[in-house]
Amino acid sequence: MTRMARAFWLEAPGRGAIREVELPVPGADEVLVRSLFSGVSRGTETLVFGGRVPENQYTAMRAPFQEGDFPGPVKYGYLNVGVVEEGPERLVGRTVFSLHPHQTRYVVPAAAVTPVPADVPAARAVLAGTVETAVNALWDAAPLVGDRVTVVGGGMVGCSVAALLARFPGVRVELVDTDPARAEVAEALGAGFASPGEAAGDRDLVVHASATEAGLARSLELLRPEGTVVELSWYGDRRVALPLGEAFHSRRLTLRGSQVGTVSPARAATRTYADRLALALELLADPALDALVTGESAFAELPDVMPRLASGEIPALCHRIRYDGEDTATDARGGA
Repeated sequence: MTRMARAFWLEAPGRGAIREVELPVPGADEVLVRSLFSGVSRGTETLVFGGRVPENQYTAMRAPFQEGDFPGPVKYGYLNVGVVEEGPERLVGRTVFSLHPHQTRYVVPAAAVTPVPADVPAARAVLAGTVETAVNALWDAAPLVGDRVTVVGGGMVGCSVAALLARFPGVRVELVDTDPARAEVAEALGAGFASPGEAAGDRDLVVHASATEAGLARSLELLRPEGTVVELSWYGDRRVALPLGEAFHSRRLTLRGSQVGTVSPARAATRTYADRLALALELLADPALDALVTGESAFAELPDVMPRLASGEIPALCHRIRYDGEDTATDARGGA
């Protein structure tokens, strides 16, 4: 019997479809996972959906279980929570997180799934990949007790960083965004909020995550002398101009890149990728992080939902995809 599942594929830039895929028989060190939820990050995934990955970044931007190639057809995604149906005894029946694309069932190495702690709901655990990015960014940024910190850009990554910073002792964190609706999210996360024009200055640290030229320029303006901007935005194929000829040198400012693809050098000697992801899942025990999930759709609706997310018609931080009730496995003759 050939077992089949269904997966979301980007057929061509701006157009997606659900395809049937054949599932391999799990090996001795593999697991068969039935998806419960997956998440769409409106930043990176919508850039991929629009075909805006630069050719020289095709290798760097590959997702762990991606199939196909940019710009398409390609199966892409990295926020999945499911239940292990087959595999090592220690994992069968466990709810797990995996960096897998949107698919009803899938087979991966057992080492590629991380058990979700009992106090973290499966519906919230889809945020693990983004909270992991925030953990890595803060390892890079190394904020100190009592620092004045601003996060510019209230998207999924920026809000995740703000949520973690709000729990640092004595840190006063302000989330800055052009959308006044983000004030409600900031309040839920325990952070202050301001528009770009009203943002507080003289900041020790600014984390930039707006993926805009104006946001990055404003981030530099908000720093105190010798302050640091940690850049988390990914701009795809866009070029960015910066005012480095003004007070950048005289104020001795620092602009530093951060990317989740490698463990921060500050922790690389003592932490693995698995350690970082496990920490992110532990941090998701905080119910305040539910504020980062701003919408939900059924898996079958993804071909219609993705263009609307990419265009901004559906405003979202993390848009959650649910799989309950899906016909997730059939044999080659169409039987269950």
